[in-house]
Amino acid sequence: MSVVIETTLGDLTVDLFTDERPIACLNFIKLCQLKYYNFNLFHTVQQNFIAQTGDPSGDGDGGSSVWGVVEGSQKRFFEAEYLPKIHHSSAGLLSLVSAGKNLVGSQFFFTLGENLTSLDGTHCVIGEVVEGHELLRKLNDAIVDDNFRPYQDIRITHTVVLEDPFPNPRGFQVPSRSPSPSVERLKNGRIAADEDIDDTDGKTMEEMQEMLAEREAKARATILEIVGDLPDADMAPPENVLFVCKLNPVTTDDDLEIIFSRFGVVKGCEVIRDRKTGDSLQYAFVEFEDQKSCEAAYFKMDNVLIDDRRIHVDFSQSVSKVTWRGKGRGVTGSDGKLDFNNLRESNGKSQASKARTDRRRDGNDRINNERSRMSSAERRKARELRHQEQKDGDSRIRGNNSHRSRSRDRSNRHQEQKDHDSRVRGNNSHRSRSRDRNDRHQERKDRDSRARGNNSHRSRSRDRNDRHQEQRDRARGSNSQRSRSRDCNDRFQERLDRRRSISRERSDRRNASPNRGNHYSAERRRQEDRRDRSRDRDHRPALRNQENLHRQVEDKSKKYKEDRSESSTKDRKRLALEKESKTKKKSKRDTSSSSDSSDSSDDSESSSSDSSDDSSSSDERSKHKKSKKSKHKKSKSKNKHKSKKKHRK
Repeated sequence: MSVVIETTLGDLTVDLFTDERPIACLNFIKLCQLKYYNFNLFHTVQQNFIAQTGDPSGDGDGGSSVWGVVEGSQKRFFEAEYLPKIHHSSAGLLSLVSAGKNLVGSQFFFTLGENLTSLDGTHCVIGEVVEGHELLRKLNDAIVDDNFRPYQDIRITHTVVLEDPFPNPRGFQVPSRSPSPSVERLKNGRIAADEDIDDTDGKTMEEMQEMLAEREAKARATILEIVGDLPDADMAPPENVLFVCKLNPVTTDDDLEIIFSRFGVVKGCEVIRDRKTGDSLQYAFVEFEDQKSCEAAYFKMDNVLIDDRRIHVDFSQSVSKVTWRGKGRGVTGSDGKLDFNNLRESNGKSQASKARTDRRRDGNDRINNERSRMSSAERRKARELRHQEQKDGDSRIRGNNSHRSRSRDRSNRHQEQKDHDSRVRGNNSHRSRSRDRNDRHQERKDRDSRARGNNSHRSRSRDRNDRHQEQRDRARGSNSQRSRSRDCNDRFQERLDRRRSISRERSDRRNASPNRGNHYSAERRRQEDRRDRSRDRDHRPALRNQENLHRQVEDKSKKYKEDRSESSTKDRKRLALEKESKTKKKSKRDTSSSSDSSDSSDDSESSSSDSSDDSSSSDERSKHKKSKKSKHKKSKSKNKHKSKKKHRK
């Protein structure tokens, strides 16, 4: 069971507890059907508490139940159910306002906070908001006066009952249309809901500029909060701290403290320095004990000459040392000083750390008292001593750095020497490896040469077979080339014959035509003759090319035949020479064997002569073999040269 409540800020959808609160829900539904809540004003809005409405007059003390509207004012209130108990435990609950003694009428409210136990047992919870929690947030942020009444009107414009499970009371009539707003309902309004509010109305130009400056400052603070430079946009810097810039690098903390102490008690003065080098960054922060002293120094010290530099003074905008604890302007400790470590202290700082800070504070106070008792000359001497100590410390640091740099250089030199030695060792090992590799390659070459010597006889026979195969392939290629050239010649001759027959047919037709003697036919014949001549002229180069190809093929075939005949004659001669040499060898062997058998009883002189004869015959044989080999090599080179020439052609 739901009801939609339309307002000037948006719409709300409410689910009613019809089982737990039947009488109270019946009263609320029937009032919504009568359009009793139309144009009712939210007359009370308390932040994080309630937003109350339901009074047609807008005063907060009117309203009547449905029975009072139908039957009369004597039934203005009725007694609502309070069992079972429903607590105001969350935001968005709808409750009827009690007038006392469990009597309720037409007024109701929405809860804007959680765990509102003060309302339990007094007011009657009848439903909860299921849609429109954004409208509740807008109600919670409404601007109100001291009596919690909004400055700008927030009204109910219409109510819609989605389902009604209850019967109508006696004399109840539903209106045909929504009623128009009456004067009574609109009399307590302030600023209409649809009226534009002009913030600059009635303000001077200076006030308007100040308002614009505040808005810009808020916008900048919001941007800084988004970026992360500020913990909160509403956070403000301390008002007793001055920012001093454009300082001379030689100006120290003590100098500034002495100069600014004429306006009041200076709690702290710090010149900001570089972390690594310790050089001044030429700006400082001066903290006073009270705000008046800070304002006096701001007005008097701007553009003052300090150490031949004109300084600039402004209020500090830094919040880096302020610990955030909510909206406000920082936190002050028990001793009246700004407590920068208050969060750590509140989270259980140890007694030892507290005692340490107290001792440090006492020591600082003693030093400050001693400084206050010193004269200006003593302060100058003390400052010079501090500067001298700082310089001595810097020189010691530089000396340590130079000693370290010398030791680093020495170690670097030793490392370079080691690297050089390791490189030399690496080169020597590389050379020895390269020598071993060369030896292995030489052994492999020797092995290969021996294998080649064993296989030379086989390779010669293979070469002979390869040569015969090449000759056969060349013969086949020349034959195929001849056949191709013959085919080309045949095709070309067929085309020529075809064209000649076509030209003959045309000439016969011309001669047989009836218009042969006319001027037109003669002109046409001339044109056709010209065309035929041009065709013949175009085909002449093709014919020449074809004839040249035919001649080249014939020349190649003739050369191939001649080469073949020469090679065959040479082979025959070589075979004849080999046969002759074999026969000579056999005859010599036979003669030598016969001479050995017949002259076995001869003396040593005859044997020596025979041995000399044998040596001479072996010399002749070796010479004959060498001559044959040289002839064979020459014939091979000639054949190769001729074959290369043929391929080039």
